[in-house]
Amino acid sequence: MMTKILKINPISPEPSKIKEAAEVINRGGTVAFPTETVYGLGADALNPEAIRKVFKAKGRPPDNPLIVHISDMDTFQLVAKKPVKAAIDLINRFWPGPLTIIVKKKKIVPGIVTGGLDTVAVRMPDNKIALSLIKMAGVPLVAPSANLSGKPSPTRSRDVAADLSGKIDVIIDGGKTRIGIESTVIDMTTSPPTLLRPGGLPVEEIEKVTGPLQGFLASHESKPATSPGMKYRHYAPKARMVIIVGDSDAVQSDIMKLAEKGLKDGEKVGILAFHKEFRVKGCITKYAGSRPGTVAGRLFDILREFDKDGVDLIISEPYGGSGLKLGIADRLRRAAGLK
Repeated sequence: MMTKILKINPISPEPSKIKEAAEVINRGGTVAFPTETVYGLGADALNPEAIRKVFKAKGRPPDNPLIVHISDMDTFQLVAKKPVKAAIDLINRFWPGPLTIIVKKKKIVPGIVTGGLDTVAVRMPDNKIALSLIKMAGVPLVAPSANLSGKPSPTRSRDVAADLSGKIDVIIDGGKTRIGIESTVIDMTTSPPTLLRPGGLPVEEIEKVTGPLQGFLASHESKPATSPGMKYRHYAPKARMVIIVGDSDAVQSDIMKLAEKGLKDGEKVGILAFHKEFRVKGCITKYAGSRPGTVAGRLFDILREFDKDGVDLIISEPYGGSGLKLGIADRLRRAAGLK
């Protein structure tokens, strides 16, 4: 399969190019496109054959649900049963934006989208290219991250091409994504609502609308998964990855010991740092920054850079806290296989 690259202006998407990509969707094809979070691999959410192409291209396990992306509330009503008031309040406050809500699905949504569950994950992306494509196609789109399953999510079209060129029909080059980590996922079918995946929208902002949320399950062994990112090793580089936790002095000491052991064993060692003063001789150190917005935008890029460097072991400083930091910490843990 030849994969076509379509460069589209992210500020003012060219209608003719959007139409070309939409026609591919309507023919049952696959189109990778940017959202405000990461690049997604789009296909008609009502076409099981098209959706199977997404699973095949990504090598994605069939029990891992997909998020349905919409451009208007009419489409929401097409795929979802009437949700509770709190869900409507979230929609009114945060859509379009990096928030996915899980609600009861209508029969029109194929079981392949939801992993056979009676719920569906839905969001409205805050990106002009994404919204224009969905609207022009006239159908909701499934759009998991446009990468090989389990690898770091793509924030640029070149990342998509590295993983999926020759496996999908079209890649839209719409520049770098704004946020850099995936959407926050809230299950609105529970009382109180449940945080399934922290992400680009801080939990604290959501709780101003819903009240306190139930905590999310950290284990990738949760069954069945109601949201993407809950099972398997996710967002992961080729190298094995370990996060060192503890107070700052102990962390730096332990990183140095583990790095020295790796080097002695003949491994190529990379260090993911959030403090510029930290460096270990003989290791490849990459700084993600310290501010949450910077770290979110750089994290997946850095993990992919380590892959290009041929690193065998990545040792990461800890990173966490509230707001956007919670989503970043979740991606780090899952990239490390919770190690």
